[in-house]
Amino acid sequence: MQWAGGRRSGNIEDRRGMSFGAIGGIGGVIVLLIALFLGVDPSSIIDTTTDTTVNANNPADEQTKDFVATVLGSTEDTWSEIFAGSGGTYREPKLVLFSGAIDSACGFARSAMGPFYCPSDEKVYLDMSFFQELRDRFHSPGDFAQAYVITHEVGHHVQNLLGITDQVERSGSNRASVRLELQADCLSGVWASHNRSILDPGDIDEALTAASMIGDDRLQMQSRGYIVPESFTHGTSEQRSRWFKAGFDHGSVSGCDTFQVANP
Repeated sequence: MQWAGGRRSGNIEDRRGMSFGAIGGIGGVIVLLIALFLGVDPSSIIDTTTDTTVNANNPADEQTKDFVATVLGSTEDTWSEIFAGSGGTYREPKLVLFSGAIDSACGFARSAMGPFYCPSDEKVYLDMSFFQELRDRFHSPGDFAQAYVITHEVGHHVQNLLGITDQVERSGSNRASVRLELQADCLSGVWASHNRSILDPGDIDEALTAASMIGDDRLQMQSRGYIVPESFTHGTSEQRSRWFKAGFDHGSVSGCDTFQVANP
């Protein structure tokens, strides 16, 4: 992926190294009392360390940060153009870099949960260590696999702006939630379709591999030894890779209607 030299987004909030051990006052006391009352180790709820040097002055981490900012900048340019083409205005999301754990408008989250988008504050949250997990655990190396992860979460922001997220949340349907995730995969493909000039040979295969490796069926088989389709949250490996490819082939939001097909 030819990303070097691309425009870097200014919508990056770098909270790496920030410790939740700094929580104090009444809020800290309440958290501590709740933990003790429930018989839970307080450190399992908040990080009691105060180390703020995580990722500091690490050239590799700074290069990854530049990569994230460049990919985000590309999504801003792409979606602004697409929204303008239909008479709309694209509102750019913020992307928050964190390490270990983060408190968002959608609640407290640990990096083990993976990257996520919070519609309440319109922010994407990313612990860059996930990229190493993507390579080592999910066997999906390559910068375009990382770009797929970022653009999938930005796809959720697009859904939020279009009112799709709110409709799915009101439905309370797990099936609709899975279709929402598949649509975000498709929207990631739409972004890729509009940025073919920066693609290297094999980039699309990187994204398809990443989508396949984090399918619900594959993850459940690895962790449980069997699959439970009723508990899927993101779709199967085949579905995720197929919908990314659909977005790439069609290059438009209209080609990503995962809600109107009988079997997404």
